[in-house]
Amino acid sequence: MTDKGILIIGGGTWGCSVALELARRGFGKVKVLDASPFPSPIAAGNDLNKIAEESNEPRDDDVNDDYFWNKINQMAMHAWKHDSLFKPFYHPTGFIMAACGDDAYEHCLKYAKGEHAKLSPLQTAEEFRSTMPKGVLTGSFPGWRGFWKDGGAGWVFARGALKAMHAEAVELGVEFVCGPSQGKVESLLCSAANDAVLGARTADGQKHLADRTILAAGANSDLLLDFRKQLRPTAWTLAHLPLSAAEAEVYQKLPVLYGVDRGFFIEPDQEKHEIKLVDEHPGYLHMVPIDGRLRSVPFAREQIPKEAEARMRRFLRETMPQFEDREFSFARICWDADTVDRKFLIDVHPELANLVVAVGGSGNGFMTSPAIGVLVADTLQGKMDARLKRMLRWRPESAEDRDWWDTQDRFGAEGRLMDFQNVQDWTEIGATGY
Repeated sequence: MTDKGILIIGGGTWGCSVALELARRGFGKVKVLDASPFPSPIAAGNDLNKIAEESNEPRDDDVNDDYFWNKINQMAMHAWKHDSLFKPFYHPTGFIMAACGDDAYEHCLKYAKGEHAKLSPLQTAEEFRSTMPKGVLTGSFPGWRGFWKDGGAGWVFARGALKAMHAEAVELGVEFVCGPSQGKVESLLCSAANDAVLGARTADGQKHLADRTILAAGANSDLLLDFRKQLRPTAWTLAHLPLSAAEAEVYQKLPVLYGVDRGFFIEPDQEKHEIKLVDEHPGYLHMVPIDGRLRSVPFAREQIPKEAEARMRRFLRETMPQFEDREFSFARICWDADTVDRKFLIDVHPELANLVVAVGGSGNGFMTSPAIGVLVADTLQGKMDARLKRMLRWRPESAEDRDWWDTQDRFGAEGRLMDFQNVQDWTEIGATGY
């Protein structure tokens, strides 16, 4: 190693987690580049809250999928429950998983079968209403069936945790270079033989040299490196429902209500008294031609399609009809990058020396974020769990015949992915265009 240090491309959820863990382990000269001032308005972690759930104990005889999620969730939840930085942001309020359609309910049954924790079945509107204080769930829950996990799950205050990771990383000496000129990475810097990464070039023309470069730019990573179809930038839609202070008092300490083919909501934040709503669906792509082939390309927008708003209002009508017609105070689209199997991609690049990729959150990136820094640091130090290493590896063979429109075991919105290119009407909240 020389004294150029480590360069992290991406200052969002995973970039901050990696920077924090490297600093905690005593790595010197860690620099983070990001195109937006911190916290980035387009970072998935710059959000009110995210679902968090404890896992079963990982076992050697687990099938690979179970071992992967149990192991990584265990690592993450240990931090949410015990690490002094993360612990204040975890709220174990409980979790309800439910569905309306038969296929989605089969997904719930599979979830329940694999859970070692006690689950209470929910089959009627009265049973759903009983999970929360009187007057919260007033809907008729037509066709809803599911399970209530009263403990071992809840939510985390995402923006607070993101800021805390950043603050401790800075305190430990990490340098963040942010902004549309000095922080925006235009390209990787490669050796003359194109067999090694030497750092990155930013929009202001600066060359940032590094001994090791870590690409952790979320959905935008696909624009900087050929992932050979391993990543699919996919977007979801969210909105905030404002409450009065008196209403917010009633709506505290609620379990997360997650309808896998409808959407979810989490109790209101204490500062603005807003409930976050997400309409559940397989996702939106933004397919545009680049170099002769169609690719999904992220963009920022503080609006959601009118069709997404309609789905959210149906969700409210079925669960909390008292709010069905209330105006939203905020809305935006939120991007992540799906791998083919929805397992993360964290590995040393096999063909470009000095490059580590940390991508593929696949909709599970924030809850597991405390584990991501550990996994990347272990990768750099060559000591990752051997079984996890095989599942997290660079694996383009998995994407050779990739179907971009595969729903990847997600439900809602007529069971299909959608394309932003076909969206005609958008909400009027915070219009920014793209």
